[in-house]
Amino acid sequence: MTLIEAVPNVSEGRRPAVIQSLAAAVEGHADVRLLDVSSDAVHNRTVMTMVGPPEALRAALVSLFAVAIDAIDLRTHTGEHPRLGAVDVVPFVPLSPEDMPVCVDTAVAVAETVAARYDLPVYLYEAAARIPQRQRLEVIRHGEFEGLAEKMRASTWWPDFGPRRPHPSAGASVVGARTALIAFNVNLRTTNLDVARDIARHIRASNGGLPAVKAIGLRTADPEIMQVSTNLVDYRTTGLHTVFDAVRTEASRRDVTVVSSEIVGLAPAEALLSTATHHLRLADFTTNRILDYRLRP
Repeated sequence: MTLIEAVPNVSEGRRPAVIQSLAAAVEGHADVRLLDVSSDAVHNRTVMTMVGPPEALRAALVSLFAVAIDAIDLRTHTGEHPRLGAVDVVPFVPLSPEDMPVCVDTAVAVAETVAARYDLPVYLYEAAARIPQRQRLEVIRHGEFEGLAEKMRASTWWPDFGPRRPHPSAGASVVGARTALIAFNVNLRTTNLDVARDIARHIRASNGGLPAVKAIGLRTADPEIMQVSTNLVDYRTTGLHTVFDAVRTEASRRDVTVVSSEIVGLAPAEALLSTATHHLRLADFTTNRILDYRLRP
């Protein structure tokens, strides 16, 4: 049986009852395992990680969309994280590289289904994109929900599926297929959001910084802590330690200290092993030296 991963990002992080309903919608599908639910009230966003066969994931996500569209109204929604829709983005991730075509097919099937069922515009991105300019999520999301109606007036931004206008309260969704991504945040002791934004500009790939790294500056719940929020789109190209060290170096240049970091959702063990190996300067260290790995059947 082929298993793939889905990581829906939903624009709700403040109402526990709604988040529980979203999780219940997924858990109601027997063949789907909900591995993680990570919510942030300041971002007003929840990231869910689930694994299952393609058809089971498709059914679970259709149920998730139903709950989210009913409960979330972007006309009154506020939060630090950029968002285009109630269900903002749904990437499918292969657990084996050869299953990327399965993820693309599943993404297209989910996009077509939810667009028809909920009268929702849906864009395809990354490996599922049919239009080159839509490969990058940040390009599709530019202007966010508030600018969506105007954006969709241009034929170049008509969706891949669904109506050529935003859903009144749920906006639009982005669905696609990509390789494993790590959402990694570094927290700075400063009250100045511009510091976090400036560091993000320096380290992200699009500005000539670290390859395969996306970054933005955000506020946190603590007014004295600002955050450099990053996505490592290829952790083998640029590892967690490289991103952390780059942020710390840039922060030091601005007389700002790093207080902590965090991973949102789940991360591959290989990425953490690489970071540990780097900082401890371990020679010739592999997973064969890790007890937990050796104890696996």
